[in-house]
Amino acid sequence: MSKTTVAGFTIEPATEKEVPIILNFVRELAEYEKLLDEAKATEADLRESLFGEKKYAEVLIGYFEEKPVAFLLYFHNFSTFVGRPGIYMEDLYVQPKMRGKGLGKELIRYLAGIAKERKCGRIEWAVLNWNEPAIQMYKKLNATPMDEWTVFRLTAEQFDDL
Repeated sequence: MSKTTVAGFTIEPATEKEVPIILNFVRELAEYEKLLDEAKATEADLRESLFGEKKYAEVLIGYFEEKPVAFLLYFHNFSTFVGRPGIYMEDLYVQPKMRGKGLGKELIRYLAGIAKERKCGRIEWAVLNWNEPAIQMYKKLNATPMDEWTVFRLTAEQFDDL
């Protein structure tokens, strides 16, 4: 298991056998974000998308004393301005009982190591405006808020309208 600066905490890339753990974390995160009704993913969906023939994303699992307590899901994007790949951090979740111990920071530090190894130009993510604890953590990491950008979305239901 990987080394971190938090005693008893290790980070590992997820394997297919951890799909049930990942799905549980996705649901816990959705509940925390008050979006549980939008969490439609199944184990089969995650297995295919994360470990199938075409892998669309990767997951890190954080273990405290060998128990899964956190996860981070990410995938590559590309910046034409930088001319390099980047990483988009889709989800970062630490179980409530484990918050405030620096585990989220350790997961991001681990991801930054991956980004550096892969010669990525940046890591980006979005955070809900009301999630003040996360915003404060990101600011302490010296992350730059992109306040001048607005996120847009088209859902699968809207694709046919185009």
